[in-house]
Amino acid sequence: MSGVDKAKNKAEKLAGKAKEKFGEATDDKGKQNEGKADQAKSDLKDAGEKVKDAFRN
Repeated sequence: MSGVDKAKNKAEKLAGKAKEKFGEATDDKGKQNEGKADQAKSDLKDAGEKVKDAFRN
């Protein structure tokens, strides 16, 4: 996994966490769910990159 991809995934995960916390603070269930979805998408991308790395080696 390249460092750029890793940084993008980490940034996306942090943005998702922030969005989730904002949703909690404003009692906005839609924002909370959107933040959780962003985090899950980031985790899935990260897992995909790790699989690709495993096959490269």
